[in-house]
Amino acid sequence: MLQPDSSGFIQVTSDHAALERKVRILTRLTEISAVLNSTLKLKPLLSYIMDATVEITDSEAASVLLWDHKTDELRFAATTTPGEKSVELVGKKVPLEGSIAGTVLRENRLAIVENVRNDPRHYSKVDKEIEFETRSILAVPMTSKNRVIGVLEAVNKRELPWTQDDCNYVGILAAQAAVAIESAQLVTQLQKANEELNQLDKLKNDFIAIASHELRTPLGVILGYASFLQETSDSHVSEHASKVVNSAMQLRRIIEDLTNLRYLQSNEGDLHRDRVSLSELLRDVEHDITSLAVAKKHHLRFLSPPAQTLVYADRIRMGMAITNVVNNAIRFTPDGGTITVNCEERNGHVIVSITDTGVGFTRDQADRIFEKFYQVEDHMTR
Repeated sequence: MLQPDSSGFIQVTSDHAALERKVRILTRLTEISAVLNSTLKLKPLLSYIMDATVEITDSEAASVLLWDHKTDELRFAATTTPGEKSVELVGKKVPLEGSIAGTVLRENRLAIVENVRNDPRHYSKVDKEIEFETRSILAVPMTSKNRVIGVLEAVNKRELPWTQDDCNYVGILAAQAAVAIESAQLVTQLQKANEELNQLDKLKNDFIAIASHELRTPLGVILGYASFLQETSDSHVSEHASKVVNSAMQLRRIIEDLTNLRYLQSNEGDLHRDRVSLSELLRDVEHDITSLAVAKKHHLRFLSPPAQTLVYADRIRMGMAITNVVNNAIRFTPDGGTITVNCEERNGHVIVSITDTGVGFTRDQADRIFEKFYQVEDHMTR
């Protein structure tokens, strides 16, 4: 049995403590791996990596430097360096030549520096700018998919020297961090691209909204005068007026399609329902599409409900829906046809129906008529 003062007892105790520390650190590395794989937000990810580095190596601070492939520059991405000016370090460029981190990145191998004053590679300019004294550094390359993406530094170990265990642990942490950082960067880039696409989509929708609104008024005037000129006794004028009407109606259809497409793709799906006078709603629809009906010599009939009939609906969307169906009837009914808009009450509900004298569609085509750009008749045959 070993005596308390025997050298053998002291050696066993020391080995046992070292083994416990290794187990504790390896357990911590396992926990860190789980955390790194569970977050894709770059800022908290970097903070967690540096805190773990300081804890595992028993150092004063840690830093992450990332390589920017677009500018070919190595910059500080984050640091736990104490002091009010440490925040100024983020974004600072570090030269590839004449710095420890630059050497680690270029050569893709770790660097152990016990005393930076004796190492000409130490980039002392950073210390002066943030009023911090760097004494020792352990710098490890962060590699993902056989490509170095940055450098992880542990700074000022409290009890030198840096050990082989420190190198191994920081190397494991750097490998885990590299994969997590690259994934977070990809997500950030994807989010940025998505925001840019959303902005472009909004600009497109705004343009369509403004263009369709501004084109409606002059187009209505053109249709009105052209329809009037169609009735003149001068066959030459009437013929030209008919061409103007046909072209104007084609432009009107394009405007309606653009407006519908905007609402379909802008995710403006919220309904703002209120009590709406159905007769007023139908009068607005009639006013909007009369010029089109007259241009095609249609007989348009609105069998409006009593003035006191109220419905609970989104006025704008309901008006668009009815207008679209009536426009469709006008568009595909041969000239001189009849379009009827009728309303009737059934069991507390109001049914609005639109009928026309056009060709219509079969029951098996009913499931597809509301698909975008679908037409029963192939548009290329017209």
